[in-house]
Amino acid sequence: MQCGWLHSGPQLWLRCVHRQVRVTAGKQREEHRGWLLTVDPVSHSVALVSFGEDGASVRVVLGHAVEHVEVLQEPDPDTEERLRSLLPPPETGGPDPGERRRRRSGVRRWLQQNRVPVEEDGNELRVARVLTIRAPYRPDDCSSANQIILDRVQRLLRVQPDPVPDSDPVLETSPAPETAPDLDGPIPPGH
Repeated sequence: MQCGWLHSGPQLWLRCVHRQVRVTAGKQREEHRGWLLTVDPVSHSVALVSFGEDGASVRVVLGHAVEHVEVLQEPDPDTEERLRSLLPPPETGGPDPGERRRRRSGVRRWLQQNRVPVEEDGNELRVARVLTIRAPYRPDDCSSANQIILDRVQRLLRVQPDPVPDSDPVLETSPAPETAPDLDGPIPPGH
C-alpha cells in the first residue's frame, strides 16, 4: 500500500499502525523501516519502532517529509503485544461514581460559599453559564472562552481546602463558610 501521506487521513493511518512499514521521506528519498507505532494527527509524523537485543528504539519521521508509506508485513501475536505495551492506552477507571459525586458536590459547595453562581448539569458543573468543569473537577478540568472567569475559578479551585465528608448543605442555615482570599471581586453573571 502506497499513499501520499500528507493527503491521507486517519482511516489509512490506522490501517498502517502496528504494521512493519517502509517510509520514504525527504528530497533524498531516504528509506526508514520499522513497526509503525503511532501517527501524530496534527503533524502527520510517524513513530517507527525497531526491536533489538537492547530493547526497542524509536525513530520519528516528521510528517512534512514523509512521501510514501508502504506496508511490508503484518505483526505476529508476540510483536503485536510488544507494540501495544510500548504505548498503553490511558486508564479510563478514575474515581468510582460515588467519589466523583462527592468531588462534584464539594466543588459546587466551595464555589457557592464563595458566591460563584454554579449549577449541576449532569456530570458537569456550569459556572455563570459560561464555564464548564468536568470530572475529576480540578482546576485543569475547567473550560471557558471567557479567560477572566476561567482564571478566577481555577484560582478558587487551587485554594479549595481538603474535602470534608459529604453532607446536605443548606447555605442559609449553615455556619459562616470559610471563603477563599479575594480574587478581584465577584464574577459577573453572563460574562
